[in-house]
Amino acid sequence: MKLGMVGLPNVGKSTLFNALTNAGAESANYPFCTIEPNVGVVSVPDERLLKLKEMYNPNKFTPATLEFVDIAGLVKGASKGEGLGNKFLANIREVDAIVHVVRCFEGTDVIHVDGSINPRRDIETIDLELIFSDIEMLDRRIDRTKKLVKGDKKYIAEVEFLEKLKAHLESGHSARSFDFTEEEAEAIKSTPLLSAKPVIFAANLSEDDFKNNIENSVHYKTVCEIAAEEKASVFPICAQLEAEISDMGDEDKAMFLSELGLEVSGLDRIIKEGYALLGLISFLTAGKDEVRAWTITKGTKAPKAAGKIHTDFEKGFIRAEVVSFDDLMACGTMAAAKEKGLVRLEGKEYVVQDGDIILFRFNV
Repeated sequence: MKLGMVGLPNVGKSTLFNALTNAGAESANYPFCTIEPNVGVVSVPDERLLKLKEMYNPNKFTPATLEFVDIAGLVKGASKGEGLGNKFLANIREVDAIVHVVRCFEGTDVIHVDGSINPRRDIETIDLELIFSDIEMLDRRIDRTKKLVKGDKKYIAEVEFLEKLKAHLESGHSARSFDFTEEEAEAIKSTPLLSAKPVIFAANLSEDDFKNNIENSVHYKTVCEIAAEEKASVFPICAQLEAEISDMGDEDKAMFLSELGLEVSGLDRIIKEGYALLGLISFLTAGKDEVRAWTITKGTKAPKAAGKIHTDFEKGFIRAEVVSFDDLMACGTMAAAKEKGLVRLEGKEYVVQDGDIILFRFNV
């Protein structure tokens, strides 16, 4: 999973990126500090995997990973090449989902590019640049499709759909909020619209608001309202606190989070939101050689899941030996789980479940 972190200049985006990834991206109080996108890869926390590690003491331990891309700060006019616009838009095309960092903290020590704190205006600025870019892309596709109509009338319906979508965008609404039919969703896949990307709004609060006043923060409430309109996720975060947490050991971090009334860090919360937003789950493989987590889309059938490990596994799929993580833990060993009949043999139509521990049998 690749998440692109976006936001206007000086909203705390690179500070948050540094805190989440410890990647050391430069952070400074002026626009366009981030020119080339910084990339940080983090392990996806999974208690199940740690327990399997204890059980098997494997030679290799491989958690799932998440890639964060810290994308250059955006300004109005980016879709026309203002600031670092073209580079910004190209980088967004490559990510699975967007983490839009929105400034919800006051203070004059960090300059806001527009001179005041206004989450609705800031979100609209970025949304509109993505929408303008999408309209240009749709215009090109509409022109191409209209030429095809002359030779084949079946393209008339496609032109009508594309023009309906364009009108939706021109009214200032993102492609995310368009009510696609199944056929339309399939048809638009070949035109990767930026405003159709799933979004998580990270409302960056001051330390005081985050500790004591989240629900009463006017700026946070505004972001929540917009998220509901946009069919997006939202959660509060304090980049400054995350920066402090990132340097702590596990015990100190747990104590610090407990004092804040939190069970997990911002990184864990973003990962959870990202998995939910993209409909992702993990299945596990376990043995002496390796304990590993594999990320797949919810609803994936066994052969396709096997292909995540190796294409030969999918081509020559015979069956999957499956036990749920909870059943294995309750039994204590794989042998005990087999004795109790909890290890199942599943075929090609089996839909893999989150936390399944699987051994694939194949022949090529």
